[in-house]
Amino acid sequence: MVLTRAIVRRPTRNFGDGLTSCGEGPPDFEKALQQHEQYCDALRRRGLRLTYIAPDAAHPDATFVEDTAIVTGRGAVLTRPGAPSRGGEVDSVAHALAEFYGELLRIEPPGTVDGGDICEAGDHFLIGLSARTNESGAGQLSAHLHRLGYTASVADIRNVKGLLHLKTGIAYLGDGIWLAAEEIAQSVPGCSGLHIGRLIPVVAKESYAANCVRVNDAVLVPRGYPRVLNALQDFGLTAVPLDMSEFRKMDGGLSCLSLRF
Repeated sequence: MVLTRAIVRRPTRNFGDGLTSCGEGPPDFEKALQQHEQYCDALRRRGLRLTYIAPDAAHPDATFVEDTAIVTGRGAVLTRPGAPSRGGEVDSVAHALAEFYGELLRIEPPGTVDGGDICEAGDHFLIGLSARTNESGAGQLSAHLHRLGYTASVADIRNVKGLLHLKTGIAYLGDGIWLAAEEIAQSVPGCSGLHIGRLIPVVAKESYAANCVRVNDAVLVPRGYPRVLNALQDFGLTAVPLDMSEFRKMDGGLSCLSLRF
């Protein structure tokens, strides 16, 4: 599917007050703004028109818009983030999505879903069970996706150390190509059964680069991970390295910063 749109939200000055377990210190706000704009420029260069939602100082994590909705070519589902402090982020995203989708489906209590746990692979969606996405949420989302004409399966990552979200450790890059942290494809129930045509393994030292994003004719990848960069190029993919240092400090990655459809 050719992507034409993206929804983004700039970080606010209190960005560093958000949730994080990274332990790399507070982010530099001005540098984060610069990195966010470079990210947006990369999306525009791939042909996407951007909708900017107003920054939200009441929710320091709100720049990570991916967690608030699942967007597809056939419909959109508003999530219910697993961290209680993030629940207030959804309504403003819903308002932006209403311009493009006639009906917005929704995850209801007691279900929780973070968009970072949902990996789209063509017409199939892999749903990660995590500290942020529970069984009820996964079941509701699966039903919504089936209603939209997609298939879905569940992968339990709750016992995989270091994975906040499913897409912290795995990405689908199109054309049968997957990129995954070393232990994911073999050890996570639900992942081992995937039809993985070609796999790019990511060593532990470069695990942050497992969160990369295919945007039309290119793959956005975090800068500073040469083995992943070289592997993408070896697979014939156009790689666009981007500095993500300040978002990494807040447990965020490339996929987190936009809703792409």
